[in-house]
Amino acid sequence: MGVDKVLLAEPRGFCAGVEKAIKALAWMVRVFEPPVYCYHEIVHNQLVVEEFRNLGVVFVDDVADVPPGAPLMLSAHGTAPAIVEEARARARVVVDAVCPLVTKVHHELKMRSKKGYQVLYIGHAGHEEAVGTMAVAPEAVHLVEYESDLDVLDDLDADSPVALLAQTTLSHDEWRGLMEAALERFPGLWLPGRSDLCFATTTRQAALREIAGRVDAVVVIGSANSSNTVALEKVATASGCPRVIRVDGPDELPVDLSGTVGVTAGASAPEQLVEAVIARLSPDSGVEVVHVRTEDEYFPPPPELRELLRALATTVGLLTGRPPGAGEVDPAAGDRSVSAADVLEALAP
Repeated sequence: MGVDKVLLAEPRGFCAGVEKAIKALAWMVRVFEPPVYCYHEIVHNQLVVEEFRNLGVVFVDDVADVPPGAPLMLSAHGTAPAIVEEARARARVVVDAVCPLVTKVHHELKMRSKKGYQVLYIGHAGHEEAVGTMAVAPEAVHLVEYESDLDVLDDLDADSPVALLAQTTLSHDEWRGLMEAALERFPGLWLPGRSDLCFATTTRQAALREIAGRVDAVVVIGSANSSNTVALEKVATASGCPRVIRVDGPDELPVDLSGTVGVTAGASAPEQLVEAVIARLSPDSGVEVVHVRTEDEYFPPPPELRELLRALATTVGLLTGRPPGAGEVDPAAGDRSVSAADVLEALAP
């Protein structure tokens, strides 16, 4: 491999929602004896999922597969309301690790449908986030994945207002094209005051655009079922990069890479994969970090988890003879200062 230089996009990798979900599941692994169950993959990354499997986490696609009373976590992608109810009826402890940005879209869909809107939802058929979101108001929502999907909506009630919402992990270009087509079809279309697109997805795409025109190839690190990773591939191609390669890790890198190579990572991909890919590329002239924006967004642990940890701390205090209320400490108080990558490394067998 004759790579001269690596341009490394920043920001890249784990977003605030992924950080929240991974650290929450790590707490579950610490607190409970295995197995701990998780509805769907906690995030869409093979390495992260395998590391948790090694720690005794069982990932299921049907909550009926969770033994009654077993601890259960719901993934970051959001879960259909009926599934949440079923999960709480079966499990002793249910922690919902849904990203707050997905929760925002769920709320918008619920409110628009209650006000009589027909809602166009731009998303990918079968993606867990899209499935969970559309289940909030199935009678009022219509999936729009391609512009042709708008052609079958001519029978919408002309007297019904129409709203537009979106899957949070889409590429901005993909969303904009469909949004403009929807506006042309429905001139009075309601749009949320703040875009549904995840800010982390948007900033990763912006950083990639900065390097895509300066490189001979772009390596996007992330799993094939990660929507935001696939969006990065599309952005690199649309930005004119002559060669775009998606890899799960360094072993998938082609041996004929040369010249200047751009590197970025999807929001579910850990930094250790980035480091391993750069080590395999071994650029002769080193690495140039191309910084576009600083991210400081933070999502605290799920409320069910904070309540569980406080209860455990109180119990431990009573067992050790500490009077109730004396020196109570929130076990998750230092969560912001600890990264998900450090948590995963500490838990590794």
